[in-house]
Amino acid sequence: MKTLIATLALGFAAFAQAVPQVKVVGEGRPVLMIPGLASGAEVWTEACAALQPGVQCHLVQLPGFAGSAPVPNEPYLEAQRDALRAYLKDKGLSGVDIVGHSLGGNLALMLAAAEPQQVRRLVIVDSLPFLAALRIPAATPEQAKQMGAGMRAQMKSQGDKPMPEAQHKAMAQGMTRSAEGQQTLVRWGLASDPATVAQAMSEIWGGDFRPLLPKVEQPTLLLGSWAAYQPMGATLESTRALFERQYQGLKNLRIAMSEKGFHFLMWDDRDWLAGQLREFLR
Repeated sequence: MKTLIATLALGFAAFAQAVPQVKVVGEGRPVLMIPGLASGAEVWTEACAALQPGVQCHLVQLPGFAGSAPVPNEPYLEAQRDALRAYLKDKGLSGVDIVGHSLGGNLALMLAAAEPQQVRRLVIVDSLPFLAALRIPAATPEQAKQMGAGMRAQMKSQGDKPMPEAQHKAMAQGMTRSAEGQQTLVRWGLASDPATVAQAMSEIWGGDFRPLLPKVEQPTLLLGSWAAYQPMGATLESTRALFERQYQGLKNLRIAMSEKGFHFLMWDDRDWLAGQLREFLR
């Protein structure tokens, strides 16, 4: 297992072009694995290894994140959805399972709605279809758009410079319990293109993906975290209820909540996440 993980990790230096790059690992049923905002594709290295044998992982590196070259396309998510649709068709992939984390979960929904015949199942890891409600519980889609536009303007006013390292470190502490994972997040954040991050963040905070939910008929597993918000009064039950409210338009949904993991469940609760993936995607 350690040898496989090391082999997977070595291949990501090639991700330096201006379109989503995909590294294929293993043979068998295809699983497209999409990382989140400012993340590297290797976030899925251990999860992919845990699915072997019999699974062919297609590990996506989104442009502009974690050192990969940016793209000029706006809107960002629609451009990446279309690029990944083209990838599936070019490779002749059908019956694909999609695993998406955070922003990657939004992309997974977009792909499933756009390609109902090609996508078999979805696993969404700690992602919400209407993120603005976290800050404004009664937010309207129009208010969300204004919030997203404000975020983009504020971030772009800082120019081409990335956030200070200290700010990345502070954010990383709430994203994962893993000290090694926190260092990785800081490295990825500093290497991400600020303009791309600003655009993508404005789209996930300013977007409303709930209208897509009735179009997604594929069986879907949602893996949620809550522990990072416990100091602010969150409980497993209250957070699960939030997920249930936001995803109520998705007919074929199963929700599982991590007992201990922060946002990066693939690091904080890796055995649990791997077991959930193996059971659901088998």
